[in-house]
Amino acid sequence: MNELFPFRLAPYFRTRIWGFHDLAPWFDYKTDGEPIGEVWLTGEMCKAATGAFAGQSLQAITDQHGQELLGTALGDGEFPLLIKLLFPKEKLSVQVHPDDAMARKYGAPRGKTECWYALDAQPGAQVALGIREGVTCEEVRAAIKAATLEDLLEMVPVQKGDMLFVDAGTVHAMGPGVVILETQQTSDLTYRMYDYGRPRELHLEKSLEAMRLKTRAGKVPPQSVNRHSLLIDEKYFEIERWSLDHGGEFSSLTASTGGVQMIFVADGAIRVSSHGGDAFSVGRCELAVVPASARGVAIEVESSATVIRMLPRAV
Repeated sequence: MNELFPFRLAPYFRTRIWGFHDLAPWFDYKTDGEPIGEVWLTGEMCKAATGAFAGQSLQAITDQHGQELLGTALGDGEFPLLIKLLFPKEKLSVQVHPDDAMARKYGAPRGKTECWYALDAQPGAQVALGIREGVTCEEVRAAIKAATLEDLLEMVPVQKGDMLFVDAGTVHAMGPGVVILETQQTSDLTYRMYDYGRPRELHLEKSLEAMRLKTRAGKVPPQSVNRHSLLIDEKYFEIERWSLDHGGEFSSLTASTGGVQMIFVADGAIRVSSHGGDAFSVGRCELAVVPASARGVAIEVESSATVIRMLPRAV
């Protein structure tokens, strides 16, 4: 197996009607056109910004160097996790994602289980996660028709630093007042149940088929493990939070796992190096990919940093 070196990915900005025209202070990005609601950090169209792969898309790198990038357990498939930043200025639609079995029933390779880490949350911020206990499918259908579906949703208050699990089948919605780091299966399957009267397509029958009235969605308390916090440990991903100070020792963070790793900087700045590779900086809201075959990976703290590490799981 040839050795690959870590690299930083450039973000890809996606227009959404519920987003912002100015992403400050998170990004130096303004637009006079359609608002930006999502910033994709590992989408197939994201391009490497450093190293030997600079200018190449993540899809091209994955296609050409599957096992060296992903590791033998993940094989030669697609990049396993889609990571986004969400910037809702208005309410997102009430929606639901199918599980793997339903997705494959309709010809897609996989469903969509995800989790949300709150990078920021204003006082009173909340999200909808699931249908309130005791509500029936018939009542959900009637509420969609009557434009009262919001009354049936389980609302969850959100604070900065919260981790929320959103398993497939969970009816969910997000509103203004939060900035979310979303980690999900590589899938964009979304069935829109209700959209506050906006003129976008709804997927009533498929959303009701995908919906589960009881799911495991909700807040996940962090666990303290070996000088870092384990934020979530689920079927498709494990996510950790590390607080890095100058002069610290981070060998556990940089050790090889046998699979690809993603390192996102929530605050501060770090410098990533490896044997034979060029060192590069990773600043706030930037993401580095550490290939499975990378060796001698090291992190230097340029400014005290909060780092989120995402580890995909082979399924």
